[in-house]
Amino acid sequence: MDLETQDIKYVPGVGPKRAELLNKAFGIRTAEDLLQLYPYRYVDRTRFSRICDIDDEQTFVQIKGRFVQFSRVGEGRGARLVGMFSDGEQTIEVVWFKGTEYVTKNLQLNTDYVLFGKPSVFSGHYNFTHPDVEPLERFNQQKYLGLEPYYNTSEQMKSGSLNSKAVRKIMSGLIAQVRQGIPETLPSSLTEPLHLMSRTQAYCNIHFPADAHSLRKARERLKFEELFYLELQILRQAHQRNQGVEGYKMPHVGDFFNNFYFNQLPFPLTGAQKRVVREIYEDMKSGRQMNRLLQGDVGSGKTLVALLCALIAADNGFQTAIMAPTEILATQHLESLRSMTQGMNLHIDLLTGSTPKRHRDEIHRALTDGTLHILIGTHALIEDNVQFANLGLAIIDEQHRFGVAQRAKLWKKNRRSPHILVMTATPIPRTLAMTVYGDLHVSVIDELPPGRKPIQTYHRYISQRDAVDRFLLQQLRDGHQVYIVYPLILDNPKLELANVEQGYEYVRLHFPSYPASIVHGRQKSAEKDEQMRKFAEGKTRIMVATTVIEVGVNVPNASVMVIENAERFGLSTLHQLRGRVGRGAEQSYCILLTGVKLSRDTRKRMDIMVRSTDGFEIAEADMRMRGPGDMEGTLQSGLPFDLKIANLSTDGQLVELARRTAEAILELDSDLSALHNQIFVRQLQRIKQQIVNWGDIS
Repeated sequence: MDLETQDIKYVPGVGPKRAELLNKAFGIRTAEDLLQLYPYRYVDRTRFSRICDIDDEQTFVQIKGRFVQFSRVGEGRGARLVGMFSDGEQTIEVVWFKGTEYVTKNLQLNTDYVLFGKPSVFSGHYNFTHPDVEPLERFNQQKYLGLEPYYNTSEQMKSGSLNSKAVRKIMSGLIAQVRQGIPETLPSSLTEPLHLMSRTQAYCNIHFPADAHSLRKARERLKFEELFYLELQILRQAHQRNQGVEGYKMPHVGDFFNNFYFNQLPFPLTGAQKRVVREIYEDMKSGRQMNRLLQGDVGSGKTLVALLCALIAADNGFQTAIMAPTEILATQHLESLRSMTQGMNLHIDLLTGSTPKRHRDEIHRALTDGTLHILIGTHALIEDNVQFANLGLAIIDEQHRFGVAQRAKLWKKNRRSPHILVMTATPIPRTLAMTVYGDLHVSVIDELPPGRKPIQTYHRYISQRDAVDRFLLQQLRDGHQVYIVYPLILDNPKLELANVEQGYEYVRLHFPSYPASIVHGRQKSAEKDEQMRKFAEGKTRIMVATTVIEVGVNVPNASVMVIENAERFGLSTLHQLRGRVGRGAEQSYCILLTGVKLSRDTRKRMDIMVRSTDGFEIAEADMRMRGPGDMEGTLQSGLPFDLKIANLSTDGQLVELARRTAEAILELDSDLSALHNQIFVRQLQRIKQQIVNWGDIS
């Protein structure tokens, strides 16, 4: 059987209708795709519990016993059938809201059954709602030998008679076929020293493991395979680019850089900024194209580093493009760079969608005759008619806000690709950075500029709002500005959450002496920019907003960030919002407002935020708690290809093992031309359609 090409509809038990359901739900088209629909949990159906042993830690419970009573409760939509199930010592309620006629007809009193389900609590007592109920005699005939797999299914699948049990039956038939042997993707010279299962054993044991040890070994093999090919592809691309992509050579540090550094630097560079500038300069003078990611927490001084790099480019006769995600942020960059370079005869300009035609024409002329040194802009920079005389450096600020194709267009405005510096204030956990940006060089600014005071963070409950308001009023009277962020734009009856419209009215009522701005995602860009500009200029004192201000303007006078319903946000978002304040010399504050009833994970998030202002520590904690999904989304779908079983948040050791293994192979055979490495080449070719070369476009 060729798993890779066999159409799913020809797998026994599937057929055309079920094939369509599987395709719609999970993109499953082939038998191999189906094998990679891994169970989301396993249940040991050989074990039984007693009713008295049920507790909150048990997800699913299996009990032997008998129904001793059935009764109907309620009328109309709220009607239900309640059965009392006894294990011989105690009884527990079993509730059905649907299918009650079937239950009444098929379940008998004083007959032995096996009840299997998820216990829940109602009125202080445990019960079961719609559990699986099976006659003990039939249960014993099935001879459960190990862990029973359970599969995710969509509502459409369930309505099409393709629930987890049906998927399990199909998978059982498929596994019986593949036990004869599946082609290997890893050579024995690799699997044996690492004590990895064969691919065939791994697929059999991931779906129908005999015991917990077999399941662990199957997961280890399949996770390693995914991570190994991910790392092999990334490292191979990096090697090919470093060997083959010629870059502009910029060895000269001249008047622009030296004049600024010795005469106009607004404040001394931190040790981290100096280190990062040296790393970037080494790339720029090497003759190879630079592809570097610059990570730096909010307020760490990435813009100053970007300017220093642009000055090196100008000293070598090259132009720089700086692309920002919003017009107001681009305008702020322009004002900041012009202020720092005043009197230097350095031509810096701004191109956005609202640039007047006359000014736009002037920019085009200055670009093409080479007299414009630095062009800052938004998406307008990638328009076809924007042509540079000698673009040598492209800097992308908050790069994850741009689409892949948009970024790639900027690189193609020259005969040769410019040096590329991508910047992000979103701290990226080490394992994710190593994987997502594994083929980029990474620089980190891990110090704040001198004079910046750490933001003091407090967790307060909504019941303490009066005290919070008094604190805000004092900050406003002292001349400062305030952010208040809400999770919703409009009222949603289904969610008991504060919304920005209500918040704006609340602010106008309780702080009538202080004008307020309101910003949210449903506003037109011009209206949003105008509201943000008023706040940046100090014309409004309170900014009421949703998370659209997560990446926003620099307002040094803003001293307080209040986050309403903070329990609704992940750690990374909370940290990004907090970074809107603390940009001046004055002490700044972040107040996390939540309800009183919080889950254990939520309390943990609040505690981490109160304790730490280190973005990298927070990113690692966020990834451990929530998994890499959020981070990957932030990073423009992050990974070069989908991971179906490996998890970057929990499989850090396997990521590093896979990377070391890939590095060792490429060190001996960098282009994988050796005969014994052709197994790797074939597998990489198979997955090539899924791979995006992030080094070229990010």
